[in-house]
Amino acid sequence: MAKAAQDVTAMFKDVMGSFPVDTSAFEDAFKNTAALNEKLAAVALGAAEKSSEISSKWTKDTLTKLGDMSKAKAEPADYAKALTDFASAQAEVASENMAAFAEVAKKVQMETVELLMSAGKEATEEATAAVKKATSEVTAAAKKATAK
Repeated sequence: MAKAAQDVTAMFKDVMGSFPVDTSAFEDAFKNTAALNEKLAAVALGAAEKSSEISSKWTKDTLTKLGDMSKAKAEPADYAKALTDFASAQAEVASENMAAFAEVAKKVQMETVELLMSAGKEATEEATAAVKKATSEVTAAAKKATAK
């Protein structure tokens, strides 16, 4: 009985040894994921930087115009005109800055889609190659195991 258990154990060792586990596929997947994350982070950080520049410029321009508006005027009507000019300029600047933010968002969207499509294509190619390799290895191992 003990002899039969040892024979089964030896057989399972032989069979499991015939099916090698290749960890390079996992390592490659990890490296590819890390590279994709790095690229996506670069896109996000670039967008954040550009958005910050737009916001900063908008704030500086607003403060400058606010300073001009707050200067003492000779006539009461001049205050109304300064306020109207400020509001009109702010509406125009707001429109320009919102368009700039929209351009940043559009660029981020395009770059992200390109990265994801590229990663998907690479993943499909790698998966196909891995499946072909695994199939041939399993077939060879099965033939080797049945030959014993």
